Amino acid sequence: MARTEHFNNPSAPKPNSIVVAVTVFVQDEQGRVLLIQRTDNGLWALPGGAQDFGEYIAETAVRETREEAGIEVEVTGVVGIYTNPNHVVEYSDGEVRQRFSICFRARYVDGDPTTSDESSAVRWVPVDELESLAIHPSMRLRISHGFERTGEIYIG
Repeated sequence: MARTEHFNNPSAPKPNSIVVAVTVFVQDEQGRVLLIQRTDNGLWALPGGAQDFGEYIAETAVRETREEAGIEVEVTGVVGIYTNPNHVVEYSDGEVRQRFSICFRARYVDGDPTTSDESSAVRWVPVDELESLAIHPSMRLRISHGFERTGEIYIG
């Protein structure tokens, strides 16, 4: 399903849903961050997705990282909560979703970067290569907050 990101766009369609979702900030032993290239829009992003019924939210983070990137993680904390009402995602089926995402911090446990139906590429990215990648501004914010390690949880 195709999707269009609307970010601070006054002509964006009005949202008709909110879905609880996660993203996961995880680094390898060299300090590189795990990113996927999404198949639905071609942008690079932290792995993540929507919570399923019967699932604790931390389980969502572990499952989505495994499904999208082939990497096993353990959730260790929260980077932030991202709820910008000026960031909506329009799907080709008519859904227009206001973003609500919890970005978790996680520890790498096992696995090798592996693509999926949702990821055309998966790799560990050094911080000095981030600027050269096509990354949505809201995702850049999460990645930046993940690297900051201030101990404060972002709420916005």
